[in-house]
Amino acid sequence: MSDDRVFLITGASSGIGAATARAAAQAGHRLVLAARSSERLQALADELGGSERAIAVTCDVTDYAAQEAMVASAVSAFGGLDIVFANAGFGGARNLGTDSTDSPERWREMVLTNVLGPAYTIRACLAAVTAARGHILLTGSVVGRRPVPGSFYSATKWAITGLAEALRLQVSATGVRVTLIEPGMTDTPFFDNRPANALAPEDLARAVMYAVSQPAHVDVGELLVRPTGQAL
Repeated sequence: MSDDRVFLITGASSGIGAATARAAAQAGHRLVLAARSSERLQALADELGGSERAIAVTCDVTDYAAQEAMVASAVSAFGGLDIVFANAGFGGARNLGTDSTDSPERWREMVLTNVLGPAYTIRACLAAVTAARGHILLTGSVVGRRPVPGSFYSATKWAITGLAEALRLQVSATGVRVTLIEPGMTDTPFFDNRPANALAPEDLARAVMYAVSQPAHVDVGELLVRPTGQAL
């Protein structure tokens, strides 16, 4: 059965975002695809039906004005906004010392992208999603539940765990649903050396689609998805 709701995804040009876009298109959603990579993003929008079904919006999630424009584009193209998946983010080295391969500047960019970016997405989209009694999803991580040695990325995902619950508490009386998606090891461009025995992006896309396909009275708060056998 087709679902014609408007579904916005940040970090949509690759990995979990792109896999979710394809799954959502197959379910009949209209799509707003956002990322910094405009060429790949437009190619994906064309693949998923072109401007009648999917639009590409170049957006740096660390820029609040760009996020406001992203939401305005969604409303202008499709008349509203039902589902938002705040998915953009990146990781780094597991080393908090001065010998880390990550610079302090990269840490700052990680906070801006992984923490402030989703917070900006929530702020920009909340009025539209509330009007639709819609759904907001955030990409957390298994390391947002259990820290790993030396991981600054883990700290950013702990922040997302808290952000998701803070949002849920704020909107609990409005009909808006909030879901935290927590991937384990996943084979995406996140890694320079692709991991063996990992989840595929499509595995996480199915988790997202499970949450958004539930009836309105069912709010799936968290989905922790690990590859079988992952110790963490």
